[in-house]
Amino acid sequence: MVTVLALGAALSYGVADFLGGAVARRSTALKALLWCVPTGLVFVMIATLLTGGTPSVSSMAWGFGAGVAGGTGLITFYRALAQGPMSVVAPVSALTASLLPVGVGLLRGERLDTTVLLGVLLCLVAIGMVSMEENGEERQAATSWLDNGPVMAGLSGACFGVFFILLKEAGDGSGLWPLVAARTGNLVVILVAFLLLARLRPDTGPKVSGRLLIGLALLSGALDAGANALYFLAVQDGMLSLAAVLTSLYPAVTVLMARIAYSERLRAVQQIGLAMAAAGVALVTVG
Repeated sequence: MVTVLALGAALSYGVADFLGGAVARRSTALKALLWCVPTGLVFVMIATLLTGGTPSVSSMAWGFGAGVAGGTGLITFYRALAQGPMSVVAPVSALTASLLPVGVGLLRGERLDTTVLLGVLLCLVAIGMVSMEENGEERQAATSWLDNGPVMAGLSGACFGVFFILLKEAGDGSGLWPLVAARTGNLVVILVAFLLLARLRPDTGPKVSGRLLIGLALLSGALDAGANALYFLAVQDGMLSLAAVLTSLYPAVTVLMARIAYSERLRAVQQIGLAMAAAGVALVTVG
């Protein structure tokens, strides 16, 4: 069940990131998130009320902390996606996001069966291979680290890794309420960042407009919220290291969608990485 839930989260995250990145490219990261995050909060709230559960102070605090980390990660990730290319940004972020939970899981004494461990290692290598790019390929000149796609991707990955870890701590039988707190934390960070940016720079860039762009933003927010829920259920049902690594396979979806929509070239090493990811998932499933 953990494998199915985590892979479902990976699929949802991958599609959500592609759609959100497409919106950010035509607007800005913060303006895209101002549509995506509230939408996700509404969906999570509805799901929470339907499934029941009683919130506790500790679970909501852990959830809110996870949301603050995740919100920071979303801002940096969407900015990285806007800098592009998607086929590099998403895997770099995912590799960083998966390494932190694996390290924490191992320190806590999590031990995987040999077959599952081999599958997890293959997935980690696969994420790294999918992130490889040729020197100078499709790289924009960066005037600062804020304009450097891979650097921002790595920073977003670290934030997502903290999000994965804290959300594991939030599960104490409170149902999906920790996710409500997490999405609230997302929204607080994004609103604060937007207000600060608006004060420092009145011209905050083009707005998200048009039915298509708004529709993509809303769908991205709904899918991201669904992915949060699937990961939360997976990590409460199993080990942090396993759930985080499988969830972090989402770049495979983003890369393939970017390949189709933007003709971003899939290099031989990335194709091998995708094949290794499939093999790793197969080993985890068998184990």
